Amino acid sequence: MTTRAQTRDHKLIGLATVVRLALRRDRLSLTSWVIGFGLFTLYVVVAIPAAYGDEADMRATADLFAVPMSRVLIGPAYGFENPSFEQFVTNGYGLYFLLLAALMSILTMIRHTRAEEQTERAELLRSNAVGRHATLTAALIMTGVANVLSTAAVVAVLLFVGEYSIEGSLLFGAGIAATGLSFAGIAAVTAQLSEFSRGASGLAGIVLGAAFVIRAGGDLAAVGGSTLSWFSPLAWAQQTAPFVLNRWWPLALPLILAMVTCAMGFALSAVRDFGASHFQARLGPGHAPSRWGHPWGWAWRQQRSLTIAWAGSLIVGSLAFGGFTQALLEAELPEVFRQLFTSVDLLTGYLAYMVTFMAFFVSSFAVMAVQGLRSEESTTRLEAILALPVSRSRWFLAQLGVTTLVTAVMLLVIGWSIGVGAALVTRDWSLVLDLGWAQLSYLPAVGVVLAVAALLFGTLPRLVPATWALVALSVFLGSFGTLLDLPQFVLNLSPFTHLAEMPIEKFNAWAAMVLSGISLAGVGIGVLGLRRRDVSGG
Repeated sequence: MTTRAQTRDHKLIGLATVVRLALRRDRLSLTSWVIGFGLFTLYVVVAIPAAYGDEADMRATADLFAVPMSRVLIGPAYGFENPSFEQFVTNGYGLYFLLLAALMSILTMIRHTRAEEQTERAELLRSNAVGRHATLTAALIMTGVANVLSTAAVVAVLLFVGEYSIEGSLLFGAGIAATGLSFAGIAAVTAQLSEFSRGASGLAGIVLGAAFVIRAGGDLAAVGGSTLSWFSPLAWAQQTAPFVLNRWWPLALPLILAMVTCAMGFALSAVRDFGASHFQARLGPGHAPSRWGHPWGWAWRQQRSLTIAWAGSLIVGSLAFGGFTQALLEAELPEVFRQLFTSVDLLTGYLAYMVTFMAFFVSSFAVMAVQGLRSEESTTRLEAILALPVSRSRWFLAQLGVTTLVTAVMLLVIGWSIGVGAALVTRDWSLVLDLGWAQLSYLPAVGVVLAVAALLFGTLPRLVPATWALVALSVFLGSFGTLLDLPQFVLNLSPFTHLAEMPIEKFNAWAAMVLSGISLAGVGIGVLGLRRRDVSGG
């Protein structure tokens, strides 16, 4: 007779082996996440005292952070009536730690669950003595380890570099970990619902986006948030108010959500076949539209969902950033903001900075589009396409061409959105066209990032994720290079540095042509590399 304990053990058999394999496979990405959290914390802890050296500067910035539009972007703004460095770190930037933890958890969970089934690696693993729930349990363990180590890095920097109080530092770290675990549970559910990893990630991303919108609406209503805020998993950790109220009890909510969603994930996994999903893909029409028979049409079909998701999110964010101009103009800001915006005119400097900042997001979209090609190759779908009368070069150039066109349109619309948001509060509608062209002027720099990803895909496809290092470096240099007074040769490592900072400066046609030439060369090398290398199927 089989006991319940024996059944449970049977379902988890081989768990230790699966965990070891997952740790070995993710050793680089896990290390990168932990180091990234630590470096982000280190920068914030060191930069805030340097930026707000006196009490007047700190209070002026705190007043800016406490206005309704700022609360949409940072959270409930606890403690800004008596600001301190600790409160600026945790209550001014804490939301972005939570977003990073949520993204890390979603990506880790989907990579070790649905992506493994989609690529059939999990089937190979389960041909050995591996229990039904071992893979999902191992993914949860991996995600938990990532959250704990990342949180430990954050707390260590707060305690030993910032010399903040123990209770507030531990509470802030616990909030980050609890939020990460709650979204790990959500991803465990979405991994059972969608047949493909991209769909599972998209569903979890929709939940994350909805959580952000609900929290923003609740925090917009009042300092400290409103009843609506409590319906968002992103708000619970912020409601602990580290270094202000130091409330531990709100952390029970993300932990309860994590337990409930994990249980749902196991239950849904138990009642489906391997490789299947609860949301079955709809049967398509008997005959595909003629445009899909062309490489360009098929490339758009593949990138359409990613484009819609990114464009929608960035347009909403651009409208919010544009609408923030009124609060910025009314605030008595410290000198550090003028250094950051590099303009005597604060409004123009802020808008130019936001144009550059949104260009970084568009470059991230370009990298993800190329990573999608890598997924097509690893799942053997590319082999099926190349079996048709379609050459590798033609397929690759069509994919890159569609990505380039999409990024161009996305840049233009984002610029218009920033202009609309700013014009609604300043009544200067000329900003719409000006910022549209200013945003589009960054297309050559985004093209360089796309070309680097294309070059790696064509020559060393396993290194395509290394393109994120260029994106991260560009974000760091563009955001903090001026404040840190870095030498020009370091700033020049970012392709975005070489372009004119419109609308402060005039368009630099020469720089745009040089960057475009570099992009074409990178794409050319990538195409040649793809023609000469083997197309892998796993």
